[in-house]
Amino acid sequence: MDLFESDIHTNAQAPMAERMRPRTLEEMVGQQHLIGTDKVLRRLIESDRLSSVIFWGPPGTGKTTMAQVIAGSTRSRFVFFSAVLQGIKEVREIVKKAREERAYHNRKTLLFVDEIHRFNKAQQDAFLPYVEKGDITLIGATTENPSFEINSALLSRSRVFVLQPLDAADIAQLLQRALTDSRGLDNKFPETDSETLAFLAGQAQGDARVALNALEVAADLSKEQRAITLQAVKDALQQRGIRYDKGAEEHYNVISAFIKSLRGSDPDAALYWLARMIEAGEDPLFIARRMVIFAAEDVGNADPRGLQLAVASQQAVHFIGMPEGRIPLAQAATYLACAPKSNASYLGIDRALDTVRKSGSLPVPAHLCNAPTRLMKDMGYGDGYRYPHDYPGAWVAQEYLPEDLRGKRFYESSERGYERRMQEFCKQRKPD
Repeated sequence: MDLFESDIHTNAQAPMAERMRPRTLEEMVGQQHLIGTDKVLRRLIESDRLSSVIFWGPPGTGKTTMAQVIAGSTRSRFVFFSAVLQGIKEVREIVKKAREERAYHNRKTLLFVDEIHRFNKAQQDAFLPYVEKGDITLIGATTENPSFEINSALLSRSRVFVLQPLDAADIAQLLQRALTDSRGLDNKFPETDSETLAFLAGQAQGDARVALNALEVAADLSKEQRAITLQAVKDALQQRGIRYDKGAEEHYNVISAFIKSLRGSDPDAALYWLARMIEAGEDPLFIARRMVIFAAEDVGNADPRGLQLAVASQQAVHFIGMPEGRIPLAQAATYLACAPKSNASYLGIDRALDTVRKSGSLPVPAHLCNAPTRLMKDMGYGDGYRYPHDYPGAWVAQEYLPEDLRGKRFYESSERGYERRMQEFCKQRKPD
């Protein structure tokens, strides 16, 4: 469909977020790192020299609005395309017309693909030859990290612009505009105070669409009054969801913040990120698995009970389910956060693996070889092996590494927690 059809002249029945969508760069709020005075995206839009771009950002940050502003200012033919509603067949039809426009009218075609991440990589390939030949200029919008979700060949031919969540002051400005604009509430609630708007702006989590649509619901709840009440806003926000997609970047960001809070020995932050995941509906066994890995990787032998507790929390969650499962998860998280830390075992196995890959299969020393048959005994298998339990303290000086690796150290224990005792034990039996 050319341009945005009814989007340019939005009808009164559309949600407020749609009716209040900015029509020019001057009306846009936020994203000043992209559209501020003399910023690159603003220059490209104003000069109508936009090449293929990807707009990446959370919901409600202005990706589609940016496309609409471009549609209203460009001299090119602008086509809106939805990855949800349309497919490859429509792409071919658009390209056919784009070629005609370029041949007969010397007009290029800007193709805006909303939610481009909804196309799989093979489907995205359909755009590639047309972008390369200049038949279309692609403008994609996505809430997902383009590095993961956009075909690398297509991504290399596009410029990525990152849109940030709007801050509370930006959203408050949009709300104030909606109160007075004829497309919004048209001054029907003149006594609405700034504190109510500030509360709503703060609760929107950087999403203008959430804020404006909640304002509309609150206005309906307050229609017998001259002001939108704080209680009406709270009621309108009751169904507001936590921004967190288990298959998307926010999922990885939150679990990363959780693990780094555990590693940084901050139990309060660990509980906050744990709560974020639980509230968003994350699989509790996924959380437990990550804590089991963390307990071995980052706590290790500085406190061996950490791994025991992490495994126990996984078993407990599996056994009792949610919501009670949040309790053993919280117990494990706070214990791991407060436990002494050591990654010596993790680093040790990686060093050993690196040595194995470089040195290959070095022969097992003869005295360590198993000798279950007479022939093997006659060949010297096991000769010279000293059984540690036959010696005081169940220890005897003896080489256990291949000859080429004698003296090699893989495990460098720390002096934290139980590992200090292990370090002293090893020093007594294998002096430096």
